[in-house]
Amino acid sequence: MLSWALFFLVVAVVAALFGFGGIAGTAASIAQLLFFIFLVLFVVALLFGRRVID
Repeated sequence: MLSWALFFLVVAVVAALFGFGGIAGTAASIAQLLFFIFLVLFVVALLFGRRVID
């Protein structure tokens, strides 16, 4: 999921460089949403992932 967020970030930057503001804004919003979903899932995986019982 993080790779998709980075992909949309790159798309947003390239679109902004070429002057496509609407596409850049949309791609940046998607990248931000995917990044926050990744962070939530990452924290959940850390909290409820494999636990070693000694």
